[in-house]
Amino acid sequence: MNPLHGSEAGNGAIDGATEVSSLQTTALPGVVPHPAMTVDRYTATGAWGTRSLPTAFRQAAKIHAERTALITPDTRLTYRELDARSDAVAARLLASGLLPGERVLLQLTNSATAVVAWYGLLKAGLIPVCTLAIHRRLEIEQIGRKSGAVAHLVQADFPSFDLVALAQQIARLLPAMRQLVTVGAGPGTPGLRIEDLQADEVTGKERAELLEIAESLDVHGPAVLQLSGGTTGTPKIIPRLHAEYRYNADLTAIHWGHTEESVMAFGLPLAHNAALTNGLHAAHGVGAALLLATPAADVMLPLMAEHGATWTMSPPGLAREYLSHPAFDAAVARIGTWVLTAARVPRPVFDELTRRGVHVTQAFGMSEGLFLFTPLDAIADLRAETVGAPISALDEIRVLRPGTQVEVAEGETGELAARGPYTIRGYLAEPDRNREAFTADGFYRSGDLVRAHRYEGTLSYSIEGRVKDLIDRGGEKVNAEEVELLVAGHPAVTEIALVAMPDPRLGERSCAYVVPQDPQNPPTLADIRAYLEAEGLAKYKWPERLELIDELPRTQVGKISKVALRADIGAKLEHETTE
Repeated sequence: MNPLHGSEAGNGAIDGATEVSSLQTTALPGVVPHPAMTVDRYTATGAWGTRSLPTAFRQAAKIHAERTALITPDTRLTYRELDARSDAVAARLLASGLLPGERVLLQLTNSATAVVAWYGLLKAGLIPVCTLAIHRRLEIEQIGRKSGAVAHLVQADFPSFDLVALAQQIARLLPAMRQLVTVGAGPGTPGLRIEDLQADEVTGKERAELLEIAESLDVHGPAVLQLSGGTTGTPKIIPRLHAEYRYNADLTAIHWGHTEESVMAFGLPLAHNAALTNGLHAAHGVGAALLLATPAADVMLPLMAEHGATWTMSPPGLAREYLSHPAFDAAVARIGTWVLTAARVPRPVFDELTRRGVHVTQAFGMSEGLFLFTPLDAIADLRAETVGAPISALDEIRVLRPGTQVEVAEGETGELAARGPYTIRGYLAEPDRNREAFTADGFYRSGDLVRAHRYEGTLSYSIEGRVKDLIDRGGEKVNAEEVELLVAGHPAVTEIALVAMPDPRLGERSCAYVVPQDPQNPPTLADIRAYLEAEGLAKYKWPERLELIDELPRTQVGKISKVALRADIGAKLEHETTE
């Protein structure tokens, strides 16, 4: 065992859950279950199956053993190889003292080793907590504490930040944290190296134990802990269950017609809900190959061309960049569908992709569950102007007048609320937040404003904005309140409002409007960013533009008018573009 520090190891269970044997799951208090009658209905219809995520992968690996499961810039693995390597990782993690049901924080970038680690965690019965490599101390400490994590898996060669040092810092703050695990570390680095673990031989006894763990997992229990976009401070924890996560992935594969011949190209971070359900588990549910890389055009497009990618998903800003790359036409030679997501789709981008021979659809999703996809065979206007309809016949949608449970008329704008077989019934251990985020009958209030449209009889939804104060930076959600509360502590700041400003690549970036304490000596953008770095806030949440202002505009009831501020920065950007 390679402890992070010298304190005695605990089992990391929340609220004093009791220690368990290696073949049982640790209790996870705070998970809000689906009602028993609802579970019976989902099971009876076949939506919820009986296979855990590791059992499902083992079955796929047996059926498709010699087919390609994973392609990265430097590695190509068959299903048999991925199965064997992840078995070795699982066995060694359990040998280190970790127990099924315990939680492991993830901070990884896209690589073959990261995928091996992912399946190794699932096979060991461990529950991954999907933090990101770009999260920092503030987020990691709070998420680690809330989840009861006992291990921390980090990208040791992350280019812009020392995640090993961060993990060691977190271990000093969280007494339950006892194990460091790394990807990309050199020999001699503290902790367990996945590269070493995956090379070990697995004994017959160890393999039997892994099979027993996979079969003993409660398929109605948590498999993965995802994170919310963070609308009220630190992101909330989203328990996703084995049965519904598998169903979610199967639905996406069915919707886009994936088969064992598909090559699915993905550049979003592996720990994202979309990367797991639309990418990894969707691909491996049908025996397809997942092509995983950084989204950089010079990396992704040649890889897509070389391996004949048949499907990809990206934000529209990234697609716009790809269009001008010399490798674009070769990359899309076999593409059947290009899915645009995470930002509003400009019609010129949709039309140019279509002109270049690409069939374009849209998708909208949330880590809490619901996916809306545009039908593959829908007319161009529907695919260009809306994000589609729910992907399961069991999904239920209401469009509510914000702050109420009153449904608006079809065609009117309201808040999207959802309930269904892969949408959670509550955040982990957040009873107060759950009372706000869910209706009395279990519909999740998304905070997204939508409008229903009918195209030739097909109902489809467009995203019209947000009730919640979020900035969508290329799919990463920045909670304005979280940043504002921190910046307000800067000694040179009297008042702060953070708003979204349009960005052609990422959809939105954040702009800070600041009333300075001393107008003659105001803070600079660099000052504010350095202050947030010292506070331990992830870099992607830092303001990317600073506007100094004498006073913030307010509504008639005295609230800061972010509508006015967004209009102001939009006008300034438009003026700068035309100069």
